[in-house]
Amino acid sequence: MTTDFIQPDLLPALPEAVVLAMTCLVLVVDLFLPQDKRGFTLLLSVATLILAIAAVIAVAPTTSYVTFGGSFVLDQLAVVLKIAVCGIGILVFVYSRDYLIDHDIYRGEYYVLGLFATLGMMVMISAQSFLLVYLGLELLSLSLYAMVAFNRNSLGASESAMKYFVLGAMASGLLLYGISIFYGVTGTLDLNEVADSVGLQLVQNPVALGFALTFIVVGLAFKLGAVPFHMWLPDIYQGAPTSVTLFIGTAPKIAGFAMAIRLLVDGLGDLQLDWSLMLVALAIASLALGNVVAIAQTNFKRMLAYSTISHVGFILLGLMAGTPGGYAAGMFYTITYAITAAVAFGVLIMLNRKGFEAENISDLSGLNDSNPWYAALLALAMFSMAGVPPLVGFYAKLVVLQAVIQVDLVWLAVLAVLFSVIGLFYYLRVIKVMYFDAPLAEQTTIKEALDVRVLLGANSLSLIVLGMFPSTLMAYCILAFS
Repeated sequence: MTTDFIQPDLLPALPEAVVLAMTCLVLVVDLFLPQDKRGFTLLLSVATLILAIAAVIAVAPTTSYVTFGGSFVLDQLAVVLKIAVCGIGILVFVYSRDYLIDHDIYRGEYYVLGLFATLGMMVMISAQSFLLVYLGLELLSLSLYAMVAFNRNSLGASESAMKYFVLGAMASGLLLYGISIFYGVTGTLDLNEVADSVGLQLVQNPVALGFALTFIVVGLAFKLGAVPFHMWLPDIYQGAPTSVTLFIGTAPKIAGFAMAIRLLVDGLGDLQLDWSLMLVALAIASLALGNVVAIAQTNFKRMLAYSTISHVGFILLGLMAGTPGGYAAGMFYTITYAITAAVAFGVLIMLNRKGFEAENISDLSGLNDSNPWYAALLALAMFSMAGVPPLVGFYAKLVVLQAVIQVDLVWLAVLAVLFSVIGLFYYLRVIKVMYFDAPLAEQTTIKEALDVRVLLGANSLSLIVLGMFPSTLMAYCILAFS
């Protein structure tokens, strides 16, 4: 028996093809470059992401378009999130250059691994089948494992990479186990077909679907860093090189949000009542533990890790609402949080130099005296994360709380506000240390390259612009779910 092969439309996957082809080119070219010409690798890597953004815009459809046998989708959600991921990737690559040079790890493999991780995120964003979600996730995870251990002379980085690998493998196994149960019950890996049959199977196999959904949510919670599956996050943030922490703390959160939308909303919408209850518990635990434990931290990277956990709680609140407005609010929050985190870690990278690793909050003492520009930028990031108007963090929290209130969960919105007020303490503590404590003797005036100064300034300015004029980005987020 023969079947006719139907040639899939390859055009929607043009951005992924561009990233893959250019990454292979970067890998080969870097082999023949001497160390003093390593800047060409950075240039090629940035060019790759710029070309990917151009390709995304070029193939952007007016309606949702599915290809590769229904496993790959290109819609408004994919367009916006891919542009965000590639844009954040450009910031990460440029900010990381001086840090890599100062720590003698300025090698092309950093950019190759970063590009492969970006490719994995783009695949996750457009995945319309369990199989493609898992392939994208593993490509991202394997790249991140190697990036965390990138500094081979650091025992802390090696330990963090091992923890990340072991715990990440467990989470991937749980996610894969949930996928296998759904496949066994529904007979398909296509998320659209799963969505069509899960309602009937809920009547016939409620126990199997309950276990499968639990495994899926656990896998998602781990990748996002939600409590109680957060144990890897503080250790990896602290132990990894700061340039890698910058990457992990920004773009993968966007891919994790896309993964949650594809699996829970697109594929398991009929189980919304069940996964919404799970997300409520995860959100409350993340908001509580993230904000409370962050107060006790003295390591700045570790404090930002617990801060991330609390922000994941807000993202889960948007998803939990189960409405297009809630999804749009969660999407807006995720993108703007990644932009804000890029500023915070970008400033931290600038403070690191050969012989001085600025990791503790005390290392920021008197930063305003020696480097007022960077003190101002970091203060902007802290105020935005705390949700102080008119910065974008305030509006992001506001739209999420509105979505929660619209589904008659006022008590949950009040709880989120209370924990946000607690979170103000550790953000304001950083600002107090920068502006009111005596400067350290080790601090010197930072002399950074013009491109870094311009990008970091524009990155910080976006926190104000998006806070005062959020309508454009919010309109794209709403359009993605309309």
